[in-house]
Amino acid sequence: MANHRDNLLQLSYIRTVTLFGQCLAVIFAIYGLEADLDIWKVGPTLCVLAILNFITYARLFSPWPVTEPEFFTQLIADMSLYGALLFHMGGATNPFIFLLLVPLIIASATLSKRYIWLVSAMVVAIYSSLLFYYEPLIRLSDSHQHRIMELFDIHILGMWINFLLTVLVVTYFIVRMRQSMQRQQDRLEQEREKHIQDQQLLSLATMAAGTAHELGTPLSTMQVLLKELEYEHADNLDLLEDLQLLHQQTEVCSQRLKQMAQSVKEEQMTTQWLDATALIQDTIEQFLLQRPEVTYTFSVLPSDTPPPVNCTTSLRQSLLNLLNNSADAEPKNIKIELDWDPQQVYFRIHDQGAGISLEQSDNIGKPFITTKGKGLGIGLFLTATTLARYDGDVRLYNHPDGGTLTEVTLPIRQKT
Repeated sequence: MANHRDNLLQLSYIRTVTLFGQCLAVIFAIYGLEADLDIWKVGPTLCVLAILNFITYARLFSPWPVTEPEFFTQLIADMSLYGALLFHMGGATNPFIFLLLVPLIIASATLSKRYIWLVSAMVVAIYSSLLFYYEPLIRLSDSHQHRIMELFDIHILGMWINFLLTVLVVTYFIVRMRQSMQRQQDRLEQEREKHIQDQQLLSLATMAAGTAHELGTPLSTMQVLLKELEYEHADNLDLLEDLQLLHQQTEVCSQRLKQMAQSVKEEQMTTQWLDATALIQDTIEQFLLQRPEVTYTFSVLPSDTPPPVNCTTSLRQSLLNLLNNSADAEPKNIKIELDWDPQQVYFRIHDQGAGISLEQSDNIGKPFITTKGKGLGIGLFLTATTLARYDGDVRLYNHPDGGTLTEVTLPIRQKT
């Protein structure tokens, strides 16, 4: 679907240029050529064109979409007014007769086939009628003694000026229209990618929900069996210690499944605001509980008050995924930085791992693509998808000092 609002805006610009040019042509015809031109007939037509352009420009500020029939009507109005001007200014003998081609070219580039044929038919009809019905600019039988060669030279010069202006106007419009179409194509491509990503995310969520439901039964069975084994082998201290550890791990898995379902409900019902420093510190503490072998440094670059961040479980989990990825690459000497400006918060993680290859950098963020030698390849995809919900972004770079630099950006919003 064409962007007729942008096309109509460009058409209003073309009208402005045309109106200015026609006013200059009228002045030149009256004072330069001493033409027999009735300003009381030409003036109202120019005023109507100016009023139409003003109404069109004001209409573009309304929320209503510009439809194809409306844009077609605008082009018909232009051709009618151009025809009226040319009728009073020499008809087909006027070198600016090719001005009628501008609406036709615009219609050919923006409208559907049936409207193009209608515009073509109207252009031919107006041009044909102006061959026979018009008011001549200069009457050779009056007191003005113009030589035929001088008039011919003026006509040739006018045709050259008209050709130059037509080329400029058409080229400008076509270029702007192509840019508009390219922007629209880019938006469609982004929407298509987002739709595919949403489908992939929905598939992952469905599989996760199904897996969580299916894991409940075997975990319960394992807990019961482990409890019985503890009673049966209470005298075997080594085995009892292992059984208690297994029981503890199955209990953690069971609690994790319950927390996952509960956190989704709480996230939809409540909104928690934390300053950016507190959020990162809490996330690092949770990260160290999972990865006690990690060594790190944490620095906050600005010295002013940290901005508030809308803290949710999914956002925390996204940051945890990135920290875990860095720890998987190299758990030692991880550098964590927090920075912000008036618009965004920046969270950076620099690990000392092997970095990322060019092939991996092209596929980062896609599902089932992992930057590690192991894993399912969905952690970074889920992280990127979650951050996109908050209008954020995550990017991975090869750091100049070695390793990988992971940078998260989140927009700063006011509390509501």
